[in-house]
Amino acid sequence: MRVFVSGTFDMLHSGHITFLKRASEYGELFVGIGSDYSVIKYKDRIPICGEEERLFMVKSIRYVSEAWINSGEGYLDYMEDIEHTAPDILIVNEDQHSEEKENLCEDLGIKYIVLKRTQEPGLPARSTTNYREL
Repeated sequence: MRVFVSGTFDMLHSGHITFLKRASEYGELFVGIGSDYSVIKYKDRIPICGEEERLFMVKSIRYVSEAWINSGEGYLDYMEDIEHTAPDILIVNEDQHSEEKENLCEDLGIKYIVLKRTQEPGLPARSTTNYREL
């Protein structure tokens, strides 16, 4: 099975790794990363780590088969990439779930899975939002 996830992955932390590890349990994992342009324009913030650094870090994670910077922009900046990746499954965490994503998957015949936010046993809960508040 080909599994696709997308995200910003700024300020990479153990919560990101746990999410990618869990997603990879469904099949070969492909990751699309939001470009700096998309983050700035649509999240209204400058990423702490630039897109090339974020891409390098995500590609270095053993659970990831392949990663790239998404070619589109906006909320569904991976539209073009998802078509040529042809995943069987799109996985999001509960914070990223939307009807728009669910409908997109239904239209494309892709299974849509929403994972609850979890942490590896013994580690504190982490999120980029929490890091930004420190």
